[in-house]
Amino acid sequence: MSDIIDNAADSRFELRIDDQVAYADYRRQGQDLYIDYVFAPPPLRGTGAADRLMRGIVAVAGAQHLKIVPICGYAVVWLKRHSLKN
Repeated sequence: MSDIIDNAADSRFELRIDDQVAYADYRRQGQDLYIDYVFAPPPLRGTGAADRLMRGIVAVAGAQHLKIVPICGYAVVWLKRHSLKN
């Protein structure tokens, strides 16, 4: 997804919407991509921003042949809900 930014300096994926940023902190170890924390600021909650962020992360992981290892509860539930085996 072109609207997802991999901010490698801060080890997080970002989705900017207007003046707000939803993000997911991550760590990479070999081919594993650990999603440690997913955050959407209050104005973006309920808008689908975190869903768009996760879809973008899955796309990036797929393109780079990375296995997503969800640590954050939201990421765990999102991946299960979308039946994405990684």
